[in-house]
Amino acid sequence: MDDWKLPWDGGCRCGSVRLRVSAPPIMASACHCSGCQVLTGSAFSLSLTVPASGFAFTAGTPVTGALRGPDRYMYCPDCKSWLTTHPRDMEAFVNLRPSTLDDHRWFAPFIEEATAEKLPWATTPAAHSFATSPGWEDFDRLLADYAERGARPA
Repeated sequence: MDDWKLPWDGGCRCGSVRLRVSAPPIMASACHCSGCQVLTGSAFSLSLTVPASGFAFTAGTPVTGALRGPDRYMYCPDCKSWLTTHPRDMEAFVNLRPSTLDDHRWFAPFIEEATAEKLPWATTPAAHSFATSPGWEDFDRLLADYAERGARPA
């Protein structure tokens, strides 16, 4: 049974860059760090972590932007929409901005991190909260819990 209703298509605000997700996500999250606050112009960033093997840009060519360093932040070269982050320590995964999906109304963060930096009024429905980031020892439990209880497309 495919309760994820894959594949999902999406893209940037102007439509120059399109993408497709063909594998189920492993996590949905909100990051409250001050860096994400600056990048988004909001209280937090949202991520849907998907296997790199189940993710592709299908039209257009995104460009690297934001921070210079080991993580790659991919943007539309035209409208500058933040599309994905490719973390240096998790090359097998892509953190997709869920709002880039054509249908993202179902998305809800399952974990929130960097809550030590969160704005006092910012709240999410996340089932798990972490002052910094979850420890590697937490991941198996969190992934299993998300696979069982994480939000799905309607």
